[in-house]
Amino acid sequence: MHAKDILIDGYGRIQEEVHAAVGGLDADDLNARPTAETNSVAWLVWHLTRVQDDHLADAFGLDQVWLSQEWEKRFGLDLPRRDTGYGHSAAKVGTVRVADGGLLTGYYDAVHAQTLQALRGVTAAELERVVDERWDPPVTLGVRLVSVLSDDLQHVGQAAYVRGLLQSAAA
Repeated sequence: MHAKDILIDGYGRIQEEVHAAVGGLDADDLNARPTAETNSVAWLVWHLTRVQDDHLADAFGLDQVWLSQEWEKRFGLDLPRRDTGYGHSAAKVGTVRVADGGLLTGYYDAVHAQTLQALRGVTAAELERVVDERWDPPVTLGVRLVSVLSDDLQHVGQAAYVRGLLQSAAA
């Protein structure tokens, strides 16, 4: 198995878990926050998708799906166009609200499609290409891909946990 096949499998798991975390939730549950200081399912899925979109577009020299496919307009959030949610305060987290889970999964699926297209063309040598020199050591494409994969899996796990809290509270 080649490294790109492992990455494709890993990113596919994120997509499965995004759909599992969001599927069947109404707007109230998508936007519910267990406490005023915690994240909602909507924010977590929006954020993990924005990070994947932003970081992989940058690493592969692509346009962000958020902008090129006008997801930014569909969401209609009162945030800067390139905001990914990084460093959001609890108050800012509360401004990310969605009325329909299909918006979240639709955006994720569009980002996932671009991710797969990029990953299918990756060679072993390309994984060594430096994509970010702001760090010491500089970040290679391989490290960036694993970093985003890890971050997204953590956030989708958090979304599943919030979903479970909401469902147990309703039972």
